[in-house]
Amino acid sequence: MRKNRQKGLSLVLAMLLAYIPAGVFAQSSSSTNYRVDQTIFGTGGELDAVSGTYRARQTAGELTIGNTASLNYQAYAGFNTTDEPFIEFVVTAANIDLGYLNPSSVSTASGSFYVRAWQASGYVVRTESDPPANVSNPAQTIAPLGSPTASSPGTEQFGINLKDNSAPDVGAELQQVPDATFSFGQVESGYDTINQFKYNKGDVIARSVKSTSVTIYTMSYIFNISDTTESGQYTFNHILVATGTY
Repeated sequence: MRKNRQKGLSLVLAMLLAYIPAGVFAQSSSSTNYRVDQTIFGTGGELDAVSGTYRARQTAGELTIGNTASLNYQAYAGFNTTDEPFIEFVVTAANIDLGYLNPSSVSTASGSFYVRAWQASGYVVRTESDPPANVSNPAQTIAPLGSPTASSPGTEQFGINLKDNSAPDVGAELQQVPDATFSFGQVESGYDTINQFKYNKGDVIARSVKSTSVTIYTMSYIFNISDTTESGQYTFNHILVATGTY
């Protein structure tokens, strides 16, 4: 007689941000009594125009603006170009309860995050969590997919990708905000194929190779169990680490 198994699994997305600049400095003009942090050569302008309600930076007569780069160096021209690098990383998903898992069908979930990086040589996003584990027996996990694999209900599988999938129907393509002329994030190989899922702790799942505006990524999760998967409640706290390169 086969024992009927029900497995409760909850999915929690958590975020960890790593910000690692590699020594970026801007030299100021100074003497014993004075220092100038922002020097403007042009026909006019004002660094800060402020009222009780609004604040703006304005310039006139700029000779050049934008980015110039070689293999080893890059620079941003423009009077109001900040000299301070930064990376912004936001996870927009909440806790997700998948209820009971069934060996005859796949369970899915999705969550999203966005990244942007300024004055940078790009960023990488890594996944740093162990696979979903049994709350009562943490050594028991749902088997992660070590290479891109299609979903197969009845076979124990855990995997993710960052694509708009049809089998199963879950996920979305990345979004470049405002568009691809300003944003350059991309999904890493191995996580960029529709209907193919993978999970290795420590893998890079997304990156940009230069300064970029916002790229919104959607992660798709699949959870499959077999008749021999240990019963119980499973949980997955997904830790993502974004690291800027400078």
